[in-house]
Amino acid sequence: MTEKTFVSVFRSSKKIDTYIYVRRGQAWDELPDNLREIFGKPVHAMDLVMTPERKLARTTGKQVLDAIADKDFFLQMSEESSGYVVDFRRKPEQSRE
Repeated sequence: MTEKTFVSVFRSSKKIDTYIYVRRGQAWDELPDNLREIFGKPVHAMDLVMTPERKLARTTGKQVLDAIADKDFFLQMSEESSGYVVDFRRKPEQSRE
């Protein structure tokens, strides 16, 4: 696989060691509302060329590209928060009484 994608990485203004990877030029308003609320104002960290073979500190290029293809973003959270996963595409289920 030699697919190359230009990716922008943003740091969260609310959560320490939390980053979001998106296609370069991705409109912030097109991402899920819950994600934007939790993430806070994005602070640009870097742009890079992502390939499936690229090795990153906590993940792989393939995982990033697969997530971007599936849901338009890859969210990297700090290690102590990584067990906390939120599905930003689903509506919260209402409590049943």
